[in-house]
Amino acid sequence: MSTEKQLSYQITNTYTVLNKFTSKIKNVWLVCHGIGYLSRYFLRHFTHLNAEENYIIAPQAQSKYYLKNDYKHVGASWLTKENTEAEIENALNYLDEVYKAENLSEVPNLTILGYSQGVSVAARWVARKKIKCDRLIMHSGKVPSELKPEDFAFLNNTNFSFIYGTEDEYLKKAIIDIEEKHLRTLFPNNLEILTFDGGHEVNQELISKFA
Repeated sequence: MSTEKQLSYQITNTYTVLNKFTSKIKNVWLVCHGIGYLSRYFLRHFTHLNAEENYIIAPQAQSKYYLKNDYKHVGASWLTKENTEAEIENALNYLDEVYKAENLSEVPNLTILGYSQGVSVAARWVARKKIKCDRLIMHSGKVPSELKPEDFAFLNNTNFSFIYGTEDEYLKKAIIDIEEKHLRTLFPNNLEILTFDGGHEVNQELISKFA
């Protein structure tokens, strides 16, 4: 009979930044990629922003894997259904270290964005670790159902945005209806919902709106 045990150990992980942080920076972004990305490639969706005014930080999900059977291209995932709670804690503790390394408690106009699977990670991090930010953007993903309005009550002046494509194959109308209801409960004030004609993809035009 097998027995699964658990232990803790220290690991090393990377993250990627776009542009240089100078006195001219007006907006700082922490952006959590979706499943299948590496952080350096996810940053391509933000290269259109003014480089002198926007500093973008892309954390890297730790679980990497080959995307296809040719074993050439690597992607990553934040979480799976296996040992989920421990993996959530690992991801949130890692984001804490990125937050400290980049001194994000002192930066101007902090925007936290999650895309697809990154929405669940970003939302949990903000809620559980009480991360203050000026804007929380939830792009083409769902906020975990266990999160309640009181988890975000400390964010008195934060703007919340939900973005999705009207042809998103993962967010059908029935799912969107449930998600919008959940979001309006979580964020009764300062919630905006933005849609675009398209599928499950990063919408750079709408991202520009927040810069």
